[in-house]
Amino acid sequence: MRDAIVVGGGHNGLVCAFYLARAGLKVTVLEQRQVVGGAAVTEEFHPGFRNSVAAYTVSLLNPKVIRDMDLAAHGLRVVERPLANFLPLDETRYLKLGAGRTAAEVAKFSPRDAGRLADYAAHLDAAADLLRELVLQTPPNRVQGGWLEMLPELLKAGKLGKRVARLPLATQRELLDLFTKSAGDVLDGWFESTPIKAAYGFDSVVGNYASPYTPGSAYVLLHHVFGEVNGKKGAWGHAIGGMGAITQAMAKAAQAQGVEIRTGCAVSEIITSKGRATGVVTAQGQRIDARVVVSNLNPRLLYTKLVDPGVLPADFLRRMQAWRCGSGTFRMNVALSELPDFSCLPGSEAAEHHASGIIIAPSLQYMERAYHDARAFGWAREPIVEVLIPTTLDPGLAPAGQHVASLFCQHVAPQLPDGASWDDHREQVADLMIDTVTRYAPNFKRAVLGRQIMSPLDLERTFGLVGGDIFHGALGLDQLFAARPMLGHADYRGPVQGLYTCGAGAHPGGGVTGAPGHNAAREVLRDVSGRATYLA
Repeated sequence: MRDAIVVGGGHNGLVCAFYLARAGLKVTVLEQRQVVGGAAVTEEFHPGFRNSVAAYTVSLLNPKVIRDMDLAAHGLRVVERPLANFLPLDETRYLKLGAGRTAAEVAKFSPRDAGRLADYAAHLDAAADLLRELVLQTPPNRVQGGWLEMLPELLKAGKLGKRVARLPLATQRELLDLFTKSAGDVLDGWFESTPIKAAYGFDSVVGNYASPYTPGSAYVLLHHVFGEVNGKKGAWGHAIGGMGAITQAMAKAAQAQGVEIRTGCAVSEIITSKGRATGVVTAQGQRIDARVVVSNLNPRLLYTKLVDPGVLPADFLRRMQAWRCGSGTFRMNVALSELPDFSCLPGSEAAEHHASGIIIAPSLQYMERAYHDARAFGWAREPIVEVLIPTTLDPGLAPAGQHVASLFCQHVAPQLPDGASWDDHREQVADLMIDTVTRYAPNFKRAVLGRQIMSPLDLERTFGLVGGDIFHGALGLDQLFAARPMLGHADYRGPVQGLYTCGAGAHPGGGVTGAPGHNAAREVLRDVSGRATYLA
């Protein structure tokens, strides 16, 4: 019998397994694919061309997790982008964002906005600092019982309340705005020029099937800025070797602690006995017993597909069946013979803007139309596309002189209207995405040597991302913090004893953070051995 089985070898599963094994538990990770990493993998998608297949950029990976797992010693190296973002606006105008550069760029459109950037950043940083403190904490949990059972959770809530109360009143007001308002409303209150609002507002729709004017989208913006790269807050970078370099380093760290990792080993059932999880059954029919089972899957997938519904409370099951998933994401990888030559900034020789996040979404209104189009027609007729070209920083991913590009495309409907299948429309929509980039960089289409297409259905089939949801569940106020995945189960425990969740469907949510895996391990150790302080 194993002490713990971790279902799913994505990055959070590997992190959780590492901490459990470091505390002395015998741990087995079961991964359905032939490679660990979940959605954070690097694979060849066209002969000679490798890329990060799904997750594609680094910022949110928690510094404590990096240190504890000593990922650098296991081969991980992350480099920062020379620019944060580049927005081609039309045939002549563009905006660049980067340290020491943004104010001068914004002043081209609005001197007033350029003068407000520092204040905006300070307010955002204050809110982001609070999130950074919370990501490695277990949220206060709503529990049944008397005062004795409730006291620890009340103390947690009180500690958080004191932390917020110490913030200046202006920061508290800003927090309220960021947690309740739309990104568009917040940005309209700060700035007057379209380009800077588009640049900042883009973060509010990444992985979020919504308009930037949807209430709550301001939090999604905030969620994307609490990370860091090599100690620089809010920075984004590239893992040399692609995102798979992160999870391969994690796997090595876990194995060094004695973790057993089995690939090509899907789980078909969580075994329960007398209301407690006691092991799993694999797709091959093998039974593996364990003291605890930890799931790295989307919680809806876990509780509606792998757990006997008879052992789940009716209200819990109903809510899991209604767990909101679907991020409006269409993911592509393309092999390129040359770099894109943008009309507004000509040249196909490598330049700083090629190594940035290239955002094709020139206004908040453009993004809003993309969302409403997707709701009405199935996909945006003028889509939002972020292009990253990692070979500008990591040339070994492609043959000499050639490149790979990640296209993160929105908005598309997770499920197409009128019963249509993504299998019948994926090529058509992929053509649209290529054509969209080509409108801004006329050489792009002819430079494409090959492409990999991941519709929402492909993302679900390949990586278990239900509805293509990169976050394992929408980041709405009803599915955050003490309500993730629902009130009463924010502490990484479900209604079945011995069954825990460690994936992005738990606090603090999506992104390649490692935080849910870290936090879930702490709770497992508290229950199993009382050694949760081992993670301090």
